[in-house]
Amino acid sequence: MPTQYQAVGRRKTSVARVYLRPGSGNVIINKRPLSEYLPTEIRQRAATAALDLTELRGEFDVVVNAKGGGLTGQADAIQLGVARCLVEHNAELRKPLRDAGYLTRDPRMVERKKPGQPKARKKFQFSKR
Repeated sequence: MPTQYQAVGRRKTSVARVYLRPGSGNVIINKRPLSEYLPTEIRQRAATAALDLTELRGEFDVVVNAKGGGLTGQADAIQLGVARCLVEHNAELRKPLRDAGYLTRDPRMVERKKPGQPKARKKFQFSKR
């Protein structure tokens, strides 16, 4: 059994490198505790949802390097990375994690801005005369 499991999670423009180590349940993101890095409870729950589903919250320490995007994107990227680590740890967890949607990479990205328009789809005001 390896001493740690690692995986990458992505969402929008966020990338989270996740390391799962046997421990007491500490979650460290960019060298800061979970509650300090993600102050809102909904983001904290999103980041640790895979551990809560598999009831392995107190068995592993999670160390994360997250970059890019905003806090919500990073929380979802962490969620995917943790789920991938858990599957690496125990392949039998794949089905419950897949059914809960934690192993699916959300493909939605920001649409690019087009030339001659102020935003991706918004147009400048049209004038007949």
